[in-house]
Amino acid sequence: MKRFLVWFFILSFSLAAARAQDDATQQQINKLNGQIQDLLDAQSVQAKRIDALEKEIGDLRDKSTGTGATADPGDLQKLADQIQEIDKKRQADKELILKEIEKLAKVSGGPASSHKSSPAVSTTAVDNPAATATGPQKGYDYTIQRGDTLLAIAKAYRDQGIKVTTDQILKANPGLDPKSLIVGKKIFIPAPAQ
Repeated sequence: MKRFLVWFFILSFSLAAARAQDDATQQQINKLNGQIQDLLDAQSVQAKRIDALEKEIGDLRDKSTGTGATADPGDLQKLADQIQEIDKKRQADKELILKEIEKLAKVSGGPASSHKSSPAVSTTAVDNPAATATGPQKGYDYTIQRGDTLLAIAKAYRDQGIKVTTDQILKANPGLDPKSLIVGKKIFIPAPAQ
């Protein structure tokens, strides 16, 4: 009987230890299940964020490639600067072409050009009678002579150190037709801004 009691005592002790171990194991399993559930919830939230960001990127991409795309002022200024640079090169090319035509005319013995090579310009400053909204504009009066062209007039003033373009002359003289200059008509040559 003693053996039986010893065995019973050992068995009871083993069952109690096993039960305690099962409780600890169950607690660890519950803890791990909770952590796994937290990770799955966090992953779900991250997936929703990623989907929202992908949608936002897609919308931005559509806006930037769509017809509603707008340019910022910096881009517009760059474009304006490039256009002005191209216009200056065009003007220089035009003057170079006229010089080459004059050289060819001299070599061939024909007339140099249909316009005077250097009109007589006045460098006495006057105010523009057609003042702009910003106030009176300083410049020079010029009387058109036979054979004059706007390009030749602008070149003559540039030769005198007054930087002016044909476009500036046209803007200062609304209604002036560069293809049909009237002999004896006074036009205004704007002075460069100081």
